[in-house]
Amino acid sequence: MPARPPSAVLFAGEKPFPILPAVDHYAGAEKLMKKAMQLQRELGPIFDITCDCEDGARAGAEREHAEMCAELIMGADNAFGRVAARIHDVTHAHWRADLEILVGRAGSRLPFVTLPKPQSAADVATQIAALREVERAAGIAREIPVHVLIETHGALREVWQIAALPGVESLDFGLMDFVSGHHGAIPGSAMKSPGQFDHPLVARAKCEIAAAALANGVVPSHNVTTELADLDLIRADARRARQEFGYLRMWSIHPNQIVPIVEAMRPDFSEVQAAAEILTAAQDADWGPIRHDGKLHDRASYRYYWELLQRARATGAALPDDALRRFF
Repeated sequence: MPARPPSAVLFAGEKPFPILPAVDHYAGAEKLMKKAMQLQRELGPIFDITCDCEDGARAGAEREHAEMCAELIMGADNAFGRVAARIHDVTHAHWRADLEILVGRAGSRLPFVTLPKPQSAADVATQIAALREVERAAGIAREIPVHVLIETHGALREVWQIAALPGVESLDFGLMDFVSGHHGAIPGSAMKSPGQFDHPLVARAKCEIAAAALANGVVPSHNVTTELADLDLIRADARRARQEFGYLRMWSIHPNQIVPIVEAMRPDFSEVQAAAEILTAAQDADWGPIRHDGKLHDRASYRYYWELLQRARATGAALPDDALRRFF
């Protein structure tokens, strides 16, 4: 009997946890989108690109902007199929047209659609229902995942209901709008480090979003850092997001931010090595319990190490050759 892969054993009857690149890079202008796609071809699919139809489009030019984004998503420069789009919020007159243009012209290659500024779970459900209608009309057989920005009081209040909605793949924290929504009660220093991690109201929001996401099999995605030049500070922000708040993914808004964030989100080399050894031994034992380095492991720990190994691969970490052959 051939050895069974982890994916065939460890998620039986469960919702597989999404394994996404560690960075979601935002670009609003065509020139910046093309530059990001060039960098993605050089570095590999260790980061996603999101074409911004919300803040990137000039007032009155929403249709032209969405059409340009769809053309880029379908273009030859999109080497890995990891170029997505953010549409307008549910109160904007053009949000459904965004979907019709993007899905109608590029639905076959859209990895996800990001929904900004919902006030409630009902807002998210409305846009997801419209997305499904547009998919059917465009003949798209699969359901395109959605990423939801949590940046309003209402969305934070209903974040657990939002995370549980079918089709939601990521919850993204929108720090700037969240702070602005407090009418000056939270100081501007909370939009950057260390305030963004230390202010109690902001820290509470980050914890609630991460907890809701992880409990519902959804990826928590951290807000941007405002630092553009200091690579150590960018790396430190990403490391705090990962280690202290449980975020597995982070936004970037400048190419300088991508590599430091990936490095900070990447699993530790020694843990990757241990994961490969444990899963190799587990597969050889047909996924029964094993002993490794004096400790007992079974399917509960195998699941942890399998997800760690997948995250390591998604961040471009070096994996042992035997693990690559066996599992990927």
